[in-house]
Amino acid sequence: MNTPIALTFRIFCRLILLVLASPLAAYASLPQASFVPGGVAIIPLASVANTSKPQAWLGDQPVLVTADHDEWYAVVGLALNITPGEHEVRFNTDNATIVQQFTVVPKDYPEQHLKMKKSMVELSPANEARAEREISVIRGFEHYWQAAPDTDLNLVVPVKGEQSSAFGLRRFFNEEPRAPHVGIDLAVDRGTPVKASAPGTVLAADDYFFNGKTIFIDHGNGLITMYCHLDKFKVKAGQVVSKGQVIALSGMTGRATGPHLHWSVILNGVMVDPELFVPQPAGLE
Repeated sequence: MNTPIALTFRIFCRLILLVLASPLAAYASLPQASFVPGGVAIIPLASVANTSKPQAWLGDQPVLVTADHDEWYAVVGLALNITPGEHEVRFNTDNATIVQQFTVVPKDYPEQHLKMKKSMVELSPANEARAEREISVIRGFEHYWQAAPDTDLNLVVPVKGEQSSAFGLRRFFNEEPRAPHVGIDLAVDRGTPVKASAPGTVLAADDYFFNGKTIFIDHGNGLITMYCHLDKFKVKAGQVVSKGQVIALSGMTGRATGPHLHWSVILNGVMVDPELFVPQPAGLE
């Protein structure tokens, strides 16, 4: 199993190729702003003409900064468990450290009740130990950070299919509460080609107890996409991929009740609503 530390040097070298292959002019589109738990805060920072690219943080976590229409913006992922109320982004310009405040408003996500095999809900000691080991590895990929000149924020949906589960659902398995749904499920037949949502570098292509066969792709500056329950990999860890490139075939590995793709978007270490990153009104079917 690959780890973020083992991949760092290889990914750094490959990012040079990625930058050469991807013009910065293509990366001008901001995601839709949504100041709710699980959303994305878009915070204007400074004029492009007046400063070099600022650095920005939410607490101790660095956040993505990009230019759009001659303005620098912090693009901040808001965790589903963030407390509604006042928050702040701290950023450094050429001449000063400035704090920008913003407000997170509550959002009540609907419930989803699913029937699962008992063995996938009440784990054996061996499966529970495996799941706990894998969760720590997955958390490392979610919090991976690699600086890049810019990041493509205009994502493509990896498959065309009916949305069977939305982001943020409060889930109950066999009437027992579980963690909320931190992605979008798209119902597709087994073997459907799955495409990379943006150019990037594969952090991992591995098999996990809950997620099944899963791919993580780093797009730079804290933006990562995750593709779960796959049937077959078409890429491997450390590989540079282009936007729309086929990276896998869909399946129903891991904890799944039928063939589908689970697609997640991770920003500054937290899961956010993928629909905010796809063109409107086009996007998910």
